[in-house]
Amino acid sequence: MKRIIENDFLKVTIDDHGAELVSIYDKEKDREVIWQGDPKFWGRHAPVLFPNVGKHYNNHYRIHGQEYASKQHGFARDTDFTCIDSTPDSVTHQIRSTEDTRKVYPFDFVLRIRHILKGRTLTVSEGDMYFAIGGHPAFNVPVLPDTKRSDYRLTFNGQDSLTYLLLDPETGTAKADEEATLKLENGTCQIDDHMFDHDALIFDNQIEKAGIAFPDGTPYLELTCHRFPNFGIWSVPGSSFVCLEPW
Repeated sequence: MKRIIENDFLKVTIDDHGAELVSIYDKEKDREVIWQGDPKFWGRHAPVLFPNVGKHYNNHYRIHGQEYASKQHGFARDTDFTCIDSTPDSVTHQIRSTEDTRKVYPFDFVLRIRHILKGRTLTVSEGDMYFAIGGHPAFNVPVLPDTKRSDYRLTFNGQDSLTYLLLDPETGTAKADEEATLKLENGTCQIDDHMFDHDALIFDNQIEKAGIAFPDGTPYLELTCHRFPNFGIWSVPGSSFVCLEPW
């Protein structure tokens, strides 16, 4: 079931399946902000990544000598959540540990995801736990007529440059010894057509705010994230979306 919260500015839709944000419709501009999941490129919208972000090496991990199988980005994104609270401006979803989850993640837990809409700001919050969690929202780029993705720019919070890692395609884990530099001009950089030829760009302990600017430099959207040490930026070459991912 899909839950809707809205005000004079935005209409936001969240699916019970995965507690996934599937739409942010801008009423004033008459446009959809969230990628609508063309399976030719990527069939999701903004999945919740839990209890792991990315892959474990060789798709398994060990805790206290016990080996557990794992899959990329965990199981929450493919789990039906229960809606435990709904108001005109917020929706709260929840899942709990089960016998099946303990086979791949040996902890008892309660995970709550709350979406709150105030004005033109959508806030997603969750509680503290021993876990990994990440957001994976895909935003429509380009969004204006007669523009292309490379006309848009990534925006950051005043940095001159950022360092990032790429992923090893064989293991799905980061190449920790191959750090690269993303040079910025006035805190921004072009979304280059070949930026994601080698998958995601992974930034450690550098980003609390990132956004996307229109071709004329004015803001399209901005994502603020606190207490997320890692940040991924990803897309599929040739597609028309960009993911901003706090991990």
